[in-house]
Amino acid sequence: MDFAISLNNAVTTFTKRQKNKPPLRSRSHLSKKIRFEIFKRDGFRCVYCGAVPSDTVLLECDHIKPVAEGGTNEVDNLVTACGACNSGKGATPLSSVPQSLAAKAAEVAEREAQIRAYHEILEAKKARKDGELWSVADVFIKRFGNEEIHHSQLASIRSFLQRLDYFEVLEAMEFAVDKQPIPKLQIFLRCLLAKDKG
Repeated sequence: MDFAISLNNAVTTFTKRQKNKPPLRSRSHLSKKIRFEIFKRDGFRCVYCGAVPSDTVLLECDHIKPVAEGGTNEVDNLVTACGACNSGKGATPLSSVPQSLAAKAAEVAEREAQIRAYHEILEAKKARKDGELWSVADVFIKRFGNEEIHHSQLASIRSFLQRLDYFEVLEAMEFAVDKQPIPKLQIFLRCLLAKDKG
């Protein structure tokens, strides 16, 4: 008798607790476009450990507030996480669930797409920086001729572009080439050093 009463009380208590819990929200699918927007926003880096896409790192979107706790797929609730960090947050790591061959192929394809997108962004950044460098150098070349610019001078321009705004460097070069008797890059370097210190 005591066992039956205890079991009945346990079932009743469990049922009451289940009724008071908010219903679990189902996780809706994140489109590839949204995932890549989150990856781009976070610089294609895991916000937890800094990992970038590679042959061994697959990026995922992580919910800051978990879906089970009412979190949504809103952009403000999503961050970039590597698979290891994202699965480490849960009770059961995703790596313990065997993957089908199709799932592995999809993961490899996703990893490759992330690596390509990351490299495209890096290439675009490099092209922009090179364009800025040559835009500043062209002001000098047009004024003094192509044979006047050397690798060391390009390195100086690149160094200033890393520390100062492109338009400040361009303005300093334009100012420098307008001043004549002082040797060409001396004025440019003085202007930039003054801005860098100021």
